[in-house]
Amino acid sequence: MPDSLATPPEAAPLRELLLGLGREELRARLAALGEPAWRADQVLRWRFRRGVDDWNRMTDLPAALRGRLAETLDASAPEPLRKLGSLDTTQKLLFRLRDGQLIESVLIPASPALYGERSDRRTLCVSTQVGCAYGCRFCASGLDGFSRNLSPGEIVGQVLQAQAMSGERVDNLVFMGMGEPLANYQNLVRALAILNDAELGVGIGARHMTISTSGLVPRIVDLADQPLQVRLAVSLHGATDEVRAQIMPVNRRWNVQALMEACRHWTTRKSQRLTFEFILIDGLNDTDAQAFALTRHARPLRAKVNLIPYNTVAGLEWQRPPVERQERFLQRLRDGGVDATLRREKGHDIEAACGQLRRQVMAGQKDGEDGGWKMAGGV
Repeated sequence: MPDSLATPPEAAPLRELLLGLGREELRARLAALGEPAWRADQVLRWRFRRGVDDWNRMTDLPAALRGRLAETLDASAPEPLRKLGSLDTTQKLLFRLRDGQLIESVLIPASPALYGERSDRRTLCVSTQVGCAYGCRFCASGLDGFSRNLSPGEIVGQVLQAQAMSGERVDNLVFMGMGEPLANYQNLVRALAILNDAELGVGIGARHMTISTSGLVPRIVDLADQPLQVRLAVSLHGATDEVRAQIMPVNRRWNVQALMEACRHWTTRKSQRLTFEFILIDGLNDTDAQAFALTRHARPLRAKVNLIPYNTVAGLEWQRPPVERQERFLQRLRDGGVDATLRREKGHDIEAACGQLRRQVMAGQKDGEDGGWKMAGGV
């Protein structure tokens, strides 16, 4: 058979990521190898406390055990490809996964407290999927469609890499990056447990982790019944079905009424305040009527409303409202007794909305450019 028609050899299967294993799961794996539980603790301390991703450097493990673990477990994290720095010190991070897929995280500088507590020191916006299947009309993440879910280790790995790249500890996580977190529910919950583990994980408090959702009602109910006291941010963006359905296709399956019922269930299970995220789009959802409807939803739930002027995305038609209309919308909510803030988004000069850098690099690859596979300097 001519070489050109020969079947290419299959790629070796990827090893499981160590970063996706919690302490009990790793202890069980090592017990199956005849090793005591404390061996798992040694491994996790090497990885999470010392940042070591090379099995050969875990020197207090027997060499034979290191070899056996290396055969089945990959201790790496996503590969950093590009870092862009904003004038406000926001950093957009682009990572390449082991199968070549690209994802983004955004490292956000200190800002006024999100929840009335001390100011956030370092917040990371984390991705949970490659692309997104939910097609929100204002979002860059779904423009190229959905590829796959991220594994727990790929989710956790973004946090470790962001800390290594910035030299600072991340102490606040928002799962508002690429993808719909609740559409990757099982992997998300596993990652949350590892991120929360203070002894043998990343050690970020549950109250400093916020899950954002476009409105997957059954998963909101499931997450409410989980013991971890994480926070919930609902991407509402339209206070009535008529407006919300224009920009959020998920509203066709779970309308505003169903979503509010799920939010009421959440408030009966969690002590933290619910947040409604509301991107203000010129001429669409920035009217007094939308402000009054939003007040009717938020006030009974004691929900906080976070208003965000639209962050321009190349290829999409939307624009942000004039500043005076943003301020008017905010005042209407406050007059109605709603705790509301108008956030001046970070990283507008580097297009920090999730999905934009990935799209730029992918377009560069198609055009035959290097696509920015090297880290950008000057940050």
